[in-house]
Amino acid sequence: MRNVYTVGQVNSYIRNMFAQDFLLNDLSVKGEISNCKYHSSGHIYFTLKDQKGTISCVMFAGNRSGLAFRMMEGMQVVVKGTIDVYERDGKYQMYAKEIIQDGAGELYERFERLKQDLLERGMFASEYKKPIPRFIKTLGVVTAPTGAAVRDIINITSRRNPYVQIILYPAIVQGEAAPQSIVRGIRALEKRQVDVIIVGRGGGSIEDLWAFNEEIVAQAVFDCNIPVISAVGHETDTTIIDYVADMRAPTPSAAAELAVYDVNLLLGQMEGIRLALNRQMQGRMKLARMKQQTLETRLKMNSPMGRIREKRTYAINLEERLSSAMKNRILKDRHRMAIYIEKLKGLSPLDKLNQGYSYVADENGRTVTDIHKIAAGDQIQIYVKNGRIDAEVKEKHLMENRNRLEGE
Repeated sequence: MRNVYTVGQVNSYIRNMFAQDFLLNDLSVKGEISNCKYHSSGHIYFTLKDQKGTISCVMFAGNRSGLAFRMMEGMQVVVKGTIDVYERDGKYQMYAKEIIQDGAGELYERFERLKQDLLERGMFASEYKKPIPRFIKTLGVVTAPTGAAVRDIINITSRRNPYVQIILYPAIVQGEAAPQSIVRGIRALEKRQVDVIIVGRGGGSIEDLWAFNEEIVAQAVFDCNIPVISAVGHETDTTIIDYVADMRAPTPSAAAELAVYDVNLLLGQMEGIRLALNRQMQGRMKLARMKQQTLETRLKMNSPMGRIREKRTYAINLEERLSSAMKNRILKDRHRMAIYIEKLKGLSPLDKLNQGYSYVADENGRTVTDIHKIAAGDQIQIYVKNGRIDAEVKEKHLMENRNRLEGE
C-alpha cells in the first residue's frame, strides 16, 4: 500500500520546494492592482493581475516605509518580493518587500541613489536649515509663469498680506531645460535679496516632477543664503529638494501660508495688546489714586495735633489698663492672704491650747515629747491657754499599750 500523507505534510513539502527555488525567493512581478485593502494592523492585502491571471499579494507593515504612494484600484505597479506557501490554507502568495509604479522603476532607483548620496554628504542635516522669517517684505517665487501654482501663491499672499511684494522668476519646470532654469531662478532671486524663496510647481507624474530631483537643483537650494521653501506637486509627492530645502510645504498654497504672515491676525494681536495696555494703564492709575488717598490719610494722622491726640488716647488706655490690673492684683492678694490666715489659724498653738490641750517644757525651755528625756525630780513647765504652771516630776510611767490608752 502506498504511503498516506496528511494535508499539513503535503503543504509543508510544497512550501519547502518554493523555499529552495532561488527564482521565487527574489523576483519582480508587473501587473495591475485589484482588491487593495489597507488593514488596521498596517498590512496591505491586494491582488496583482494581468490579462492571463492573478496572484494574491501582501505587504507587511514593516516593509511599508519604502512605499512612496498610496495604491489604488487599476494602478500599474512592479512588485518586488518572494513567493511562498501559506501552509494553513494551502495557497501560495507573494510577499511584497518593495512596490514601485510601473514605468518609474529606473527613475525611482536614481531617486533613491541620489537621496542616499546627499544624505551621506549631510545636505539633509537639520543644523543647515535656516529659519523662515516671521514677517517678510519680499517673496521670491521660482515656478512656471502660468498654471495653478503661481495663481494660488499670488491669491493667498494677497489675502494674507497685500503689502508683501512678490517677485516671480518665470522658470521652466518640466523637461530637459528645467533644472538649469530652476537653478538660474534661485540664484537670481538670491541676488535680489528677497526675504524668502518658494520653489515649486503643481502636481504631476514622477517624470513631470523629475527636474526637482536633479542634483544641481538640490545643490542650488542647499547653497542659497536665502531661506527656501519647497512646494512641489501635491501632498503625497516627494522630491529631493523637499529634503534639502529649509522647509517643505505639501502644496504651493501651503507654501504661501508658511511664508506670509497673516496681517489680519497681526492686526488682531496688536488690537488685543492695545486693549491690554489700556487695562493695565487704568489699573495702574486706579492703584496710584488709592495709594494717594492712603498717603493723605497717613499724613493727617501724622500731623502734630493728630500725634498728640493719638498719644493722649494711648495714655488714657494705658491708665485704664494699669488701674484695672492693680485692682485685680489687690483682689488676688487679699484672697490669698485670707487663705493663709485660715491656714495659720489651723496651725496656731494658742488655738490648740484654747481647745484644752497643753504642752510641757523642761527647765531649759525645750519641749518634752519623750518620757525618756525627763527624770524624777526634774523641774518642768506646763503651758495652758491662760498661763504657765511650774511643777516637779515625781514619777513617770512608760505607756506599754498605746492602743489601749487611745481607747480609754
